[in-house]
Amino acid sequence: MEKLAIALKLPIVKLVDGSSGGGSVTTIRSWGYSYIPPLPSFQYVVEQLNLGIPNLGAVVGPAIGLGAARVVACHFSVMAGDIGSLFNAGPDVVKNASFEEDLSPADLGGPAVHCTNGTIDNLAADEAGCFEQLRTVLSYLPNCGTMLPPVIQSSDPTDRKSEVLRSIIPRAKNRMYNARKIITEVVDQGSFFEIGPLWGRTAIVGLARLGGKPVGIVSLNCEVNAGALDALGSQKIARMLKFLDIFNIPLVQFVDIPGYAIGTVAERNATMRHGISLATAYYSTTMPVFSVITRRVYGVAGGLMLDCRDPRMRVAWPSGQWGSLPLEGGIEVGHSFELREIERQHGKQKRDERYAELENEYKRLMNPIRTANHFGVEEIIDPAHTRELCCEWVGHVYETLLPQRILERVSGKLQPKFT
Repeated sequence: MEKLAIALKLPIVKLVDGSSGGGSVTTIRSWGYSYIPPLPSFQYVVEQLNLGIPNLGAVVGPAIGLGAARVVACHFSVMAGDIGSLFNAGPDVVKNASFEEDLSPADLGGPAVHCTNGTIDNLAADEAGCFEQLRTVLSYLPNCGTMLPPVIQSSDPTDRKSEVLRSIIPRAKNRMYNARKIITEVVDQGSFFEIGPLWGRTAIVGLARLGGKPVGIVSLNCEVNAGALDALGSQKIARMLKFLDIFNIPLVQFVDIPGYAIGTVAERNATMRHGISLATAYYSTTMPVFSVITRRVYGVAGGLMLDCRDPRMRVAWPSGQWGSLPLEGGIEVGHSFELREIERQHGKQKRDERYAELENEYKRLMNPIRTANHFGVEEIIDPAHTRELCCEWVGHVYETLLPQRILERVSGKLQPKFT
């Protein structure tokens, strides 16, 4: 079947309940000898993943060993919440090996475990919900990487204005907002399908349509960790970038990022290591990227998201703020000696007055219009017109850029990798 999917260039859907061909000690008895475990089909699985032949998996029962591996080795996976579980070895084996007793399948590898750590992308209520999600994801994807994503008719006008976006960003810098509201206001109505909502929650990724054309969506979630990108969030975006690249789907990203997560937890979780893996994904993929800066862009994380293509396609809302460091900490760092000397010689009140002077000066200089006047950002736009601009860009991509990309895929000049 794995070879057939490659030969026919057709998607493959894996519904896993059990070990799916995994080994058993009884085989030794029936054969009369033991064996080194073979995995003859996995070279074809990897080939499918990198050819852009959609591999979708659903956990509709206990997925054990090889069965677990089959469903995880997919472009997209979903687990049935009522009956699904996934583990390297079942509770009985775990009991004898690690002395963890009285574990149920759900305790060992149920949705609360694997839908929150990134092993499985999505959670569904039951089997029917799994099948519905598989159908939805397939509707965005081509049959293989040498084809264009399927375009459908859309009843949502491409020039629809959304005045609610003019006020969605709070005036107070420390207040948060619902980033998903921006996504659903911009894309075709009812078309946003989120991938991985329960893990890597500092990031929001998914599929949607603009004018009936499939696009990938990446956004930061300022309601979690103030939007600072953590290790799992970086892994989630990196996986999404490879997904879009392999299926020739352009990316629209809504950027509000104060930087990578900081602090002892972030350091212990290797945030910078995973952050650089994300940078590698941004710079090694080649699908077209359009960026809408909704608020903050700071540090390495902000730079790699917005500087990963040449020429850049990016616009900003009037609420945009950017720089190497946020102003709150940047003044303390950049003027530490001056502020320390003022406080030593004249007291804390004079130090606070000087800090306020510096803050007002920097706020004036950081007006996004000044950046646009110096060609640091391509355009400052009315947020209400974001959908119209995104639709125009996506239309151009599908008309001009993607057909050329398909020719390069067919000729072998362009060979993206998912694995």
